[in-house]
Amino acid sequence: MGWWGKVLGGGLGYAMGGYFGALLGAVLGHQLDKGVADTESDEDYSPGSQVRVQTAFFTATFSVLGHIAKVDGRVSEHEIEFAREVMRHFALSEAQKQAAIGLFNQGKSAEFSLQRALSSLKQECGRRRHLLQTFFEIQIQSVMADGSLHPEERALLARIGQTLGFSDAETAALIAQIVGAAHFHQADVRQDESAKLVAAYKVLGVQAIDDDETIKRSYRKLMAQHHPDKLVAQGLPEEMMKEATERAQQIQQSYQLIRRQRGTE
Repeated sequence: MGWWGKVLGGGLGYAMGGYFGALLGAVLGHQLDKGVADTESDEDYSPGSQVRVQTAFFTATFSVLGHIAKVDGRVSEHEIEFAREVMRHFALSEAQKQAAIGLFNQGKSAEFSLQRALSSLKQECGRRRHLLQTFFEIQIQSVMADGSLHPEERALLARIGQTLGFSDAETAALIAQIVGAAHFHQADVRQDESAKLVAAYKVLGVQAIDDDETIKRSYRKLMAQHHPDKLVAQGLPEEMMKEATERAQQIQQSYQLIRRQRGTE
């Protein structure tokens, strides 16, 4: 049984508080996907269950995107376009887009509680650290959508990372990898192999002076963290598979480029 329809189908109120509570109420109360009432469902709605994790991920993703977009005082066209790109990766229907836009707008409001949204996500994800990292990477990409990182944005990312259980060093490393991934894509478009190689090292979070074994370990760790099937099993909405797949492919392409340059293929 799908979860999108349940999220959009109705609600039983703010059972857990805030926007996640409203969507969870919809999950528990409706089965739009099948077009019938879910009177005999054997779905698991207990804390940390798949459907709750998916709902929490969706809710937090778009509401926090909205909050981040407003942190520097104005919502730029780059940030709006990035939110649209995330929606395209989710392959949302028109009704689903409206739900995501609603969450984005709620995230921009003065009443939005970032701490509560992040705490709810972390509580539902439990020990699914790779899933939390995927969420965090999306937010970092949003901040970097305009190609710059303002002090208030850096401070906000540090706060998000700390709430989700990432150290300042881990947050800095993720930011560097996201910047590297953007440069890798840009260099690929320009067919600039030298710039692409520099970016490939950043994507893997390593340096050109590192030995082959260090680079291999980093590659394997990143692939384990970003494997699409593993992330979906942890609770990543299946509609987000495209995003995870593209990230894994970029990591793999970066590693292959470095191996070719080193003659170790």
